[in-house]
Amino acid sequence: MPGRPFLQIPGPTLVPDRVVRAMSQPLIDHRGPQFANLLKGVLEGLKKVFQTSRGDIVLNPGSGTGAWESCLVNTLSPGDRVLGCVNGHFSARFCDVASAHGIEAERIEVPYGASTPADRVEEQLRADVNRRIKAVLVLHCETSTGVVTDIGAIRRAMDRADHPALLLIDVVSSLACTDFRFDEWRVDVALTGPQKGLMLPPGMAILAVSPKAREANRSAKCGRYFWDWAPVFERNARGEFPYTPATALIFGLKESLAMLEEEGLPNVFARHARLAEACRRAVTAMGLRILAKNIKESSNTLTAVCMREGFDSDAYLDHAQKTLELPLGPGLGDVKGKIFRIGHLGSLNELELLGALAGVEMTLTSFGVAVPLGAGLAAAETYLLQTARGGPGKGL
Repeated sequence: MPGRPFLQIPGPTLVPDRVVRAMSQPLIDHRGPQFANLLKGVLEGLKKVFQTSRGDIVLNPGSGTGAWESCLVNTLSPGDRVLGCVNGHFSARFCDVASAHGIEAERIEVPYGASTPADRVEEQLRADVNRRIKAVLVLHCETSTGVVTDIGAIRRAMDRADHPALLLIDVVSSLACTDFRFDEWRVDVALTGPQKGLMLPPGMAILAVSPKAREANRSAKCGRYFWDWAPVFERNARGEFPYTPATALIFGLKESLAMLEEEGLPNVFARHARLAEACRRAVTAMGLRILAKNIKESSNTLTAVCMREGFDSDAYLDHAQKTLELPLGPGLGDVKGKIFRIGHLGSLNELELLGALAGVEMTLTSFGVAVPLGAGLAAAETYLLQTARGGPGKGL
């Protein structure tokens, strides 16, 4: 189909032309001085995005799943216990990775569409009088449900319980989209991939690591070789890696960090919040329900939409792809076949969001779901005009 391709899944996102061009330059010697300068700038730029001065950055070729494994095997030992906060498909898988390494995962489980309640975390930690729990695992944004957990509240709950556990946070679908404060919330490891807010293709596991986590790394007994942090920190100090890095992705990362710096993180967060609210208003105006039980906990990177009763959301997604080449995110885990997810993150503007919403309205209608054609677009447009920079009529 001619025209701009639409990829409205919650990541990978479309890669901006600037980043594509940066990745297209000739490769350089990954043990030479040019690469050392490139790496230094990227590591410092990532610290700004994680909002940390005390944390160190780890980059591995890999994926978000690899980042889970890197986080866990470098801080824990077989037989350790963790408190896993499960509110969707990906938070459950985070716990599964721990279990695969002989780590006992004690779970707090809440229904899909809910955030992790801080009071439950506090209760579980207070009950752990022998301090067997070594870490708390939380997803900042549960990508399968479009729900955000208040990480600051989780930290305060841990403080009230006076518990020494590590705080390990998945920020895969929130970093560089939603305000995340590594230092202020005293996070010990935050992990992500490059294919969402960082606007790159998949292929890297990216972690911010606190001094407390580095101390835990020295006594962690989980088996590791490729994921071992120690040689990465040692070689990064010389501008190198202990293996061949993903050089082209690091070129692209330098450019995406420059784009975020130019826009300014507060403006990036505000843009995502504004587009997300426009999307939510459009969905509501279509007569559809958002999965998030508390609308104030809705993600600014994606919206999980409940399919009308009697329709299969997987069949709808196949229809949207075939008719308009519009890829949307499927339901996962407990909500498979029951929801679809609209991604609105990364390098995205008002016109692109409106185009995606028009596609959703059209494909729902042609699939047989009765929605008031144009109502969603009108609701989104009205909100975007009301919140335009400088006020209505003053420019978007």
